Amino acid sequence: MKAAETSTRPKVPGARLLLVVAPYYRAIADQLERGAAAAAEAAGAKLEKIDVPGAFEIPAAIRHASQTRAYDGYVALGCVVRGETSHYDYVCGESARALMDLAVRESLAIGYGILTVENLAQAEARADPARGDKGGEAVAAALAMIALKRRFAESAR
Repeated sequence: MKAAETSTRPKVPGARLLLVVAPYYRAIADQLERGAAAAAEAAGAKLEKIDVPGAFEIPAAIRHASQTRAYDGYVALGCVVRGETSHYDYVCGESARALMDLAVRESLAIGYGILTVENLAQAEARADPARGDKGGEAVAAALAMIALKRRFAESAR
């Protein structure tokens, strides 16, 4: 059984999620998307998708989309494979930092599904919905934060 069983994932019927995908490694992105779509469907959430050039651009795309107020949450999906230069460290660190800053500063529900790996074999294992299912886990995280925001909003009334 997978670590994040479908039955333990939050159900947030009608939640609107924007999937922001960096398809640099298309086969990995496709697996992440499949897991995300299955998790969204199981939770009764509505899913839209956009592609961006790379993981570095995901935070800006989420920020732009958040200005429309059309979505309840966001899911960041992509893959960064370590290479021979420090580029990996900058992309991984800055995209993660920017997403956390957005989540905290703008009170956004963001599921983090950007794989940061040493090689493609690690990425395949983590992206595959039947094994790692990091796309599904990112959707579950976004939905959990949407549910939490709704709970606090209700208790404030």
